[in-house]
Amino acid sequence: MGCIRVFIHGLESTSQGTKGLYFRARYPGMMIGDYEGSLENRMARLERELDGKENLILVGSSFGGLMAAIHACTRPKDVLRLILLAPALNLPDFEPYLAEVVTMPVTVYHGRNDDVVPIAPVMTIAEKVFANLEYHVVDDDHSLHETFPGMDWDKLLLWPEKEKPQAGKGDPGATT
Repeated sequence: MGCIRVFIHGLESTSQGTKGLYFRARYPGMMIGDYEGSLENRMARLERELDGKENLILVGSSFGGLMAAIHACTRPKDVLRLILLAPALNLPDFEPYLAEVVTMPVTVYHGRNDDVVPIAPVMTIAEKVFANLEYHVVDDDHSLHETFPGMDWDKLLLWPEKEKPQAGKGDPGATT
């Protein structure tokens, strides 16, 4: 069973942002698209890209976390794991999904000093909707610049050891 890994960037970012470039360099084959416009337009594009795909591991950052969570709520059988980085679940767009109970593993990282997406309401929503939740509040801000690079992405993304890039091949941080 092969996993399909997907990164969904935030509202003001692109696939060429810090997180998108990080994933592109370290995880060949990870789907990293660009989403623009309204949530409706962004979700339509995401749904087209993921149509017919299963065994998804979705990583969503901020507004992309909202998108990933909506996709997981509407297609729970297609999603193996959800990783949310300061997800904007507090926006009214997520209200239709508050009665859902999602059982796949969900990991959230949220910066204690986030001044964009408030922790308390997001944590309350996440605890209600996600039955298999790990919620990490870390000493960081909204973008998680300090935390993000040190996260165990191989484990989070269920990356098989045999598929890891070799040092110096696709890993800009590797030394040879």
